[in-house]
Amino acid sequence: MSLALARRASAEFAGTALLVAAVVGSGIAASRLSPTDAGLQLLENAVATALALGALILTFGPVSGAHFNPVVSAVDWWLGRRAGTGLTARDLAAYVPAQVAGAIAGAVLADLMFGLPAVTWSRTDRTGGNLWLAEVVATAGLVVLVFALARTGRTSAAPAAVGAYIGAAYWFTSSTSFANPAVTVGRTFTDTFAGIAPTSVPGFVAAQLVGGLVAVAALAAWYPHAGHAADAVVVPHPTRESATR
Repeated sequence: MSLALARRASAEFAGTALLVAAVVGSGIAASRLSPTDAGLQLLENAVATALALGALILTFGPVSGAHFNPVVSAVDWWLGRRAGTGLTARDLAAYVPAQVAGAIAGAVLADLMFGLPAVTWSRTDRTGGNLWLAEVVATAGLVVLVFALARTGRTSAAPAAVGAYIGAAYWFTSSTSFANPAVTVGRTFTDTFAGIAPTSVPGFVAAQLVGGLVAVAALAAWYPHAGHAADAVVVPHPTRESATR
């Protein structure tokens, strides 16, 4: 792995870790601050996650693109492969493990910050066709948004737009919008408000991958040249050529 790619992968690790720490940590805080009000807990969790996501995109976007999501990275590679833009296969092979490892580290970090055991497998079952459909919708919407912003030259709006979408999707999807395989895996490591049982992960991840495919089809119809802007997903970052100079 080149030094430039290692730098970008480390940014994906750190950004995903902090994102999951925000999701899990705010969930723990919400359950403690509002123990009898599930709606208020979800609101607190959603607001904290949306704000943290925007800040993390601003922080790590110029380094790695701030994907924090294997589906976003995979679609970036797929759409950009013909145009010679976006992630290469080698980049993708570095990004995805970094994102998954970061998500696990973030869940452990959140547990430790709140005085809980570092790892406790979640017992929260999240399964059912309605939840899987919600994950397809949440993931497809997120990916379309990201590439629409890139294709139309509005990536400067990505921190606010992506944060707003995820914050809203907490409420308009029955699954509370995981929309991210790495985050889904990470959240199995905490038996708290944001956790998901390991047995529920395959269904969620499969739905998220389907959501990515739906997004690819939608982008082909609405933004047929989205691949030409793959280098700008989520936030513009150095091209492969400039990053190695």
